[in-house]
Amino acid sequence: MTISTISKPHERLAEILAGEMEAVNTLIRTRMASEHAPRIPEVTAHLVEAGGKRLRPMLTLAAARLFGYGGDHHIRLAATVEFIHTATLLHDDVVDESAQRRGRPTANLLWDNKSSVLVGDYLFSRSFQLMVETGSLRVLDILANASATIAEGEVLQMTAATDLRTDEAVYLQVVRGKTAALFSAATEVGGVIAGASEEQVRALFAYGDALGIAFQIADDLLDYQGDSKATGKNVGDDFRERKLTLPVIKAVAQATPDERAFWERTIEKGRQQDGDLDLALNLMRKYGTLEETRKDALAWAAKAKTALTALPDHELRDLLGDLADYVVSRLS
Repeated sequence: MTISTISKPHERLAEILAGEMEAVNTLIRTRMASEHAPRIPEVTAHLVEAGGKRLRPMLTLAAARLFGYGGDHHIRLAATVEFIHTATLLHDDVVDESAQRRGRPTANLLWDNKSSVLVGDYLFSRSFQLMVETGSLRVLDILANASATIAEGEVLQMTAATDLRTDEAVYLQVVRGKTAALFSAATEVGGVIAGASEEQVRALFAYGDALGIAFQIADDLLDYQGDSKATGKNVGDDFRERKLTLPVIKAVAQATPDERAFWERTIEKGRQQDGDLDLALNLMRKYGTLEETRKDALAWAAKAKTALTALPDHELRDLLGDLADYVVSRLS
């Protein structure tokens, strides 16, 4: 067996796009430099070089290559996408008061909240400089809208996360903001810069949107039934942090008055005690919400694969389909 047949889809993508990703990484290192504020590259490097999969920039490169793009603007756009992603992570860790990301202390813990917020702002500014260099107003429009949607999703999550009135529609809106918006923008701009047709650009958007939603739903489900060693999170972290994710939203929707009182105490008021996580898990099992959430994730992955049918027959198209399967394969 060759490496390509046994490795994971994102690893095969990285293998195929290795040359272009090296160019993206070189551009990232160049643009995160600062002559006057050395803390900027220090903070950025801590996160950028922490060993993430670089999935979002690879989606941009893959979309451009699908259509035979021969220029270099896709390199700038892939770096743009990674800068936006890194900026949002820096800001998120401050908002969430996180102490760890990708198995390492967060930047706000190693430096301080002010540094994380300001360096995140710097990266957003750099991302807009890179967008403008492509000379495409369409690309600028897509990525500017995505940046606004991400911020909007984070604010919505902050207000909805502990409110039992939050339903599946609001949850989906949050997920589209915090995760799917950048996935869909990453694929969409790759197609736009490569001259894809309107139908194909819409298909790339639909693929990224569905992939991002499947990814986040799977992540939220694994919080309640995942392997801590594999996920890097303790089972029930979302419950302890009072986050209303899909498995709980589905359970709340079917709750008896006594059960709703339990959710009000533990999620809305945050008065948790020993045994509450077990009771929460029992309620989710009672109503089958873990399995229903799994079905939702699989359905979104299937939507992502369906969207790909409008794209050219290509090895990368097949890999993007495999990627959609992979993000939900952890749920089987």
